[in-house]
Amino acid sequence: MSKFILGKKLGMTQVFDASGAVIPATLIAVAPLTVIRVKTKERDGYTAVQLGYGRRRPTRVAKAQREEWKDLGPFAVVREARGLSQGERASTIDISQFAEGDEVIVSGVSKAKGFAGVMKRHGFHGAPATHGTKHAHREPGSIGGGGGRAGGRVVKGMRMAGRMGADHVTRRGVPIVKIDAEHNIIAVKGAVPGPRGALIEIRAD
Repeated sequence: MSKFILGKKLGMTQVFDASGAVIPATLIAVAPLTVIRVKTKERDGYTAVQLGYGRRRPTRVAKAQREEWKDLGPFAVVREARGLSQGERASTIDISQFAEGDEVIVSGVSKAKGFAGVMKRHGFHGAPATHGTKHAHREPGSIGGGGGRAGGRVVKGMRMAGRMGADHVTRRGVPIVKIDAEHNIIAVKGAVPGPRGALIEIRAD
């Protein structure tokens, strides 16, 4: 990994390319990251950089972290970027490392949608609406069991109702269509996981 930054999802918009074609894009407001600690292969067994993002009240930070960060500030989020070796302690990593046209990896936590049935969660068609179906139009149907292929049990991975969303989702090969360095905003093509205000990771190999 050679590039890494964190930001908050602002929402979606449209960007026009040189030919006038409309590109759907998501705006991400990034902020400079502070290098907290640099890990080396000789000392730690792998190469990585611990980065701090945002601010929180000092009272919400553990005492050990307050001591370590006393000259840097109480961070809201700490991430470790493996393979990243740039920077020294207290230095910053900002938007200047990215350029329009770069293909990046975008990660975030998808919207949480609560407990959902099989039609919403997995796209099941449901039971027929006629021919005697009563009160079972959205039910999942058979889940195996009995003496069938599963041998009297429900096999692992069976698609059933359950909690939907709130998953860590990653999109790869996402092009950067616009960079506003003055306002620290990156526009990437298409949608990214999470609601407005969600924390988004942008990185590149």
